[in-house]
Amino acid sequence: MKHIHIIGIGTGNPEHVTIQAINAMNAADVIFLPLKGAAKEELAEVRREICERYITRPGIRISEFAVPQRQTADRSYAQSVDAWHGEIAHIYAELIAGLPEDGSGAFLVWGDPSLYDSTIRIIERVRQQAHLDFDYSVVPGITSIQALAASHKIPINLVGKPIEITTGRRLAREGLHVSTTVVMLDGEQAFAKIDDPDAEIFWGAYLGTEDEIVRSGRLGDVAADILTLRSEARQRHGWIMDIYLLRKGRDFEE
Repeated sequence: MKHIHIIGIGTGNPEHVTIQAINAMNAADVIFLPLKGAAKEELAEVRREICERYITRPGIRISEFAVPQRQTADRSYAQSVDAWHGEIAHIYAELIAGLPEDGSGAFLVWGDPSLYDSTIRIIERVRQQAHLDFDYSVVPGITSIQALAASHKIPINLVGKPIEITTGRRLAREGLHVSTTVVMLDGEQAFAKIDDPDAEIFWGAYLGTEDEIVRSGRLGDVAADILTLRSEARQRHGWIMDIYLLRKGRDFEE
């Protein structure tokens, strides 16, 4: 039977790659490497560097493929994502169909496959819709949440307090509800719209890479600075990956 390895590779630092991930890469016949256009060529280069550094078994092939852009016109967010996943599933099905009957392929996933990544659900979609005979395994990776906390030298949670992991879209709509809120996929910089200037923010972009930028402090004091840094970095690189943690209160406060 064909086998697919879904491998978490961390947030951009090749040293985030685990021994388990390296073993899975070397067990594959083909590494499927996504291309997301010229503006995000750096992301492909990181994956290529990881392959060059850690693949030691002869004969492993690198197969690059183009990822379609998500179409948002006249669609809700859920509709646009569903249609986009359908397009990617069609590409995945072709890649998997090209493997030999007992062959294996690997997808290298930014961060961890379980956290705001859709590779697992798209692979399941392929299994259900393409009627291909294959199984798959998942290798965890270092997440941007872990990288953010490490760069700021903070624990993620307050003692005995809950954590919320959400998106910028939901933060803007629902506000802060718990003592610690981790915000991902925030294209609209929702933190700048939160009416809680005394909250603390711990922000980071390009975590784990040579281009890493981090800022922290009282939200009311540093929000404008973060907006400026983010805008300049996005213009300079053509893309940005960032994440932040918002915190209210202190350890041991009731």
